[in-house]
Amino acid sequence: MRMTFRCDPRLADHLVRPYPARTALPDWLRAMPTKAHSDIHGRDIRTVKQCPPFVDAMAYGIMIPLPCDIRIEAGGFSWDWDIPEPETAGHPRAPLSFHPAAQFAAAPFANGRSALKFNSFWTIELEPGWSLFATHPVNRDDLPFRLVSGLVDADRFHDGGINFPAVWIKPDFSGVLAKGTPIAQCFAVPRQAPELVFEPFDEAHQQAYAKVVADVLAAPNVYRKHFRAKRGRLTS
Repeated sequence: MRMTFRCDPRLADHLVRPYPARTALPDWLRAMPTKAHSDIHGRDIRTVKQCPPFVDAMAYGIMIPLPCDIRIEAGGFSWDWDIPEPETAGHPRAPLSFHPAAQFAAAPFANGRSALKFNSFWTIELEPGWSLFATHPVNRDDLPFRLVSGLVDADRFHDGGINFPAVWIKPDFSGVLAKGTPIAQCFAVPRQAPELVFEPFDEAHQQAYAKVVADVLAAPNVYRKHFRAKRGRLTS
């Protein structure tokens, strides 16, 4: 799978490039202890830092970064981003724009609020048959916004930017959303629909199920040691 990112030639030296999600694990996860005391169990138990599916989901795909610092004060958004005028007609220069509340009428996540739009400074092209799934950075409830998920057929739509709408969920937030902050986590997904097959366990699957459950309960790290696939490195 190849993901090709392109940008306006005048902005090439001014943009933060999208980066592998595995390089952007948050500080709170890195600082989390691997074990913590549970009053219910009466002993130390493993935290989600030792849960491969939790961490692998956060580390999967690529992150789209915020191109510059955004200052938020009293509900207002401002920035000081000195970049050249793009050479390409119709290309944005501001990092943010907005969607009126009417565009999200009755959507429960909007709650009647207008939405931000993180403007795109990169086009994204995928190989034939693949689409780009963009969603809020996984397990990142620490961010003061919630991205609205979307699916784009980026094997066909790749000559225009993909913008990323989001709802600002912390109205009392004051400070700076830093340049490079992940605003969207993106995965390439096959567009072909899966074939769904439903079967009851046969004897072999019953035995396999019982063995896996017993192994998981008997020792830690069974999934990590015996089932977790090795992740390939992203290349550029």
